[in-house]
Amino acid sequence: MRKFLILCVLCGSAAAAGTKQPVSIDSVWTGTKCQQTVALDSFKGQVATTDLAARIMMASRAHDVRWVAYGQTVKLKAGANRVTVQLDRENKVSSAVCG
Repeated sequence: MRKFLILCVLCGSAAAAGTKQPVSIDSVWTGTKCQQTVALDSFKGQVATTDLAARIMMASRAHDVRWVAYGQTVKLKAGANRVTVQLDRENKVSSAVCG
C-alpha cells in the first residue's frame, strides 16, 4: 500500500509539472489474485491513462494491466493475476475483466 501511495504522489507531481513520465506499477499487489468486482464496471467509458490503470489495479487487486486495442483478440487465462482492459475505437474502456 505504501508503494502505491508513493506512486500516486509521483504521478500527481508529474501531472502538475505538465511532463509525461513513465510510471511502473509492477509489484503493487504481489501475492494476490485479480478479483472480478462490480467496481470494474465503473471504469467503462473512461479514456485509457496511467492513472486509470492504477485505479483499475486497485479496484481489482490485480498485479498487472493488459490493454487490448479495438479489434485485437486475446486469450483470457482463468486465475491470472492481471486484469484485461478492452478498449473501443476512441481509446476508452469498454470492459475490464480478470484474466
